Amino acid sequence: SEGNCILASAPGTIKVLVTNFQQEKHKNRTLVFLFEFSCSPDNFKRFHGRAFSDPFVQAEKTSLAYELVQLPTGSTGIKVMYMEEERNFTIEQMTGMLLTKLKETAENALKKPVVDCVVSVPCFYTDAERRSVMDATQIAGLNCLRLINESTAVALAYGIYKQDLPALEEKPRNVVFVDMGHSAYQVSICAFNKGKLKVLATAFDTTLGGRKFDEMLVEYFCEEFGKKYKLDIKSKIRALLRLYQECEKLKKLMSANASDLPLNIECFMNDIDVSGTMNRSKFLEMCDGLLARVEAPLRSVLEQAKLKKEDIYAVEIVGGTTRIPAVKEKISKFFGKEVSTTLNADEAVARGCALQCAILSPAFKVREFSITDLIPYPISLRWNSPAEEGLSDCEVFPKNHAAPFSKVLTFYRKEPFTLEAYYSSPKELLFVKVTPQTDGSSSKVKVKVRVNIHGIFSVSSASLVEVHKSDDSEEPMETDQHAKEEEVMDFKMQVDQEEQQKTEEQQQVQAENKAESEEMETSQDDSKDKKVDQPPQAKKAKVKTTTVDLPIENQLVWQIGKDMLNLFIENEGKMIMQDKLEKERNDAKNAVEEYVYDMRDKLCSIYEKFVSEDDRNSFTLKLEDTENWLYEDGEDQPKQIYIDKLTELKALGQPIQARFQESEERPKAFEDLGKQIQQYMKTVHAFKAKDEQYDHLDEADVAKVEKSANEAMEWMNNKLNLQNKRSLTLDPVIKAKDIQAKTKVSLSRQLLPQVLCFLMKLYAWIRTEMRSAVEKDSVWVLLCVLGNTCFYFGYPVESIES
Repeated sequence: SEGNCILASAPGTIKVLVTNFQQEKHKNRTLVFLFEFSCSPDNFKRFHGRAFSDPFVQAEKTSLAYELVQLPTGSTGIKVMYMEEERNFTIEQMTGMLLTKLKETAENALKKPVVDCVVSVPCFYTDAERRSVMDATQIAGLNCLRLINESTAVALAYGIYKQDLPALEEKPRNVVFVDMGHSAYQVSICAFNKGKLKVLATAFDTTLGGRKFDEMLVEYFCEEFGKKYKLDIKSKIRALLRLYQECEKLKKLMSANASDLPLNIECFMNDIDVSGTMNRSKFLEMCDGLLARVEAPLRSVLEQAKLKKEDIYAVEIVGGTTRIPAVKEKISKFFGKEVSTTLNADEAVARGCALQCAILSPAFKVREFSITDLIPYPISLRWNSPAEEGLSDCEVFPKNHAAPFSKVLTFYRKEPFTLEAYYSSPKELLFVKVTPQTDGSSSKVKVKVRVNIHGIFSVSSASLVEVHKSDDSEEPMETDQHAKEEEVMDFKMQVDQEEQQKTEEQQQVQAENKAESEEMETSQDDSKDKKVDQPPQAKKAKVKTTTVDLPIENQLVWQIGKDMLNLFIENEGKMIMQDKLEKERNDAKNAVEEYVYDMRDKLCSIYEKFVSEDDRNSFTLKLEDTENWLYEDGEDQPKQIYIDKLTELKALGQPIQARFQESEERPKAFEDLGKQIQQYMKTVHAFKAKDEQYDHLDEADVAKVEKSANEAMEWMNNKLNLQNKRSLTLDPVIKAKDIQAKTKVSLSRQLLPQVLCFLMKLYAWIRTEMRSAVEKDSVWVLLCVLGNTCFYFGYPVESIES
């Protein structure tokens, strides 16, 4: 949505990774906005593909917390300070930064690289706006599989899980989806069959959303506080934005409470505390004009789809603003039925995008579900007409035409000509250069126009049909026949791709074809009548035709050029690297700050016994000096300075930490050593008591073990006594790791050969009793493991081999 950005992934099940992703979208990027306060730019998706002089842009810029500027191309940009330098970024670059952050978030959550994505856009986005968003995905290094309309994404999230949809041959189930978010209001009607979704119609109000309701409250309290406290709130952008935030909270509270609710803001402006009250009835009275705009798109979408209210199976509502009770009531009253809220109002669009991405990706196996979207605006072509000595035009794709879709237009021309595609505000100019025939006759040019999966119009190809005379009476017929076969092949391919299109669309295009003049022929790729484009001339033996692909030059209004786009991609890569360096610098700074707080706290608690009073006072003073330095001269220092500062502090703090750590680990190490000594002494006593379990042991070896155990006990008692007499503020006499090493080496070397001797006797018995080679090999493996163990304990390997 406009206010929030939601990210969902599909690693087997749909998982929403980020919600309310607005304030931290440039957390690592060092952007400082040219105001008296720092504020991340938001709500800028409405400026995609728009000129700075656009009245919409001019009306919006007065209420923004950041400054819009006119770029050299005439498009809209945002002014910031980047790396202590004033910079202007395009809207595509800003969206690219947002997508880069979302990509990073997804990769951290999924623990794998993210490349493919599906991005949702409002269904009313024009061609220029869609191209602008596609450029932003390229800047972010993403492969956009599809730009999907938000209402279509919601319909997909609704329909793909439904098990009770009617079969393909049955009457479809018509569902209305109403989406009123932060800044726009969209309505669509979709027809569902099993495994199939078709968007029948859309309607919208591009400025009606939660933002407008917030503005009503803001205007009211600006006037009230102006009279009550003599404050000119609109003169201070900080105060105005704070009021917007509080009014949004108040609006949400009023959706659940009908009583009077307070609005209190401390130190609002000029150190003045302000307060006011509002209730739902008064708020709805203020918003009568906005609520009256809810019904018009609902009526329009029914008229476009040629449906009655009785034909609607359900009305699904999404978007935060649909939570306003009055909005729900308006929608419910219009359709005469209760609205349904089975979809998550905030996440439905993101879930639909994740599903569409999984469907388009070969890495996932998803239930088959086809989607037929539509074109929200009629698209026409305009060209110079030699016959009429002026401009001619034709509506190629009418409003609500199915998409994606292709059509072929045929022109007869003697010289290069220009096609201009247009609707409402954006224009796309396409130049096709044609060489006339040698005899001066008109050339036949076939131009294929297409609205692709992103909803973007383009001339996908242009070909020149050249006519050549030949003396051979057979070869031209074969060539002509071959050309026809190619044409039929193309025709069949288009039928396979567009088989979901209905007969009524074919009839509509045929009607357009009849209306064309003789100089131009229009035909759909999936039209069965190819005689319009290629009159039968197979019997003309001395004439052959060849098809030559023509170059197409695109001149797109507000579209970023390839060179500039590559430069933006390169700059984004540099900024990503700068972000990483900045993150490392901040992490180093945070490490110093964290160490200061941590050590200062522990010096007065768990570390108190392990440091002398003089050392503690000097170290505490050093920590305080470092803290003051961090917030003054050390506020913005290179990474290495912070690393050196941390190393300097650790040189003082590490010995204290080590003494504490030793005091925690040393008692357990002494305890383990004592238990080991007791275990070996128990074995010695058992041997002396003639225990049969130890008959295989040699008396001399047992004596060595007893001697080693006594020596270890004497060593342990000596070290323990010395350590008990030593102050805790001094380094310990013996470290835990030395005690653990004594436990491993001193006694294990004495007893391990006896264990081996016992195992060898066991193996001799196994050789005589066991017949299986596999079992014998298993014992050999065991002995190899024990040999490695002896080597680890320092016992000579040669004695093991003997």
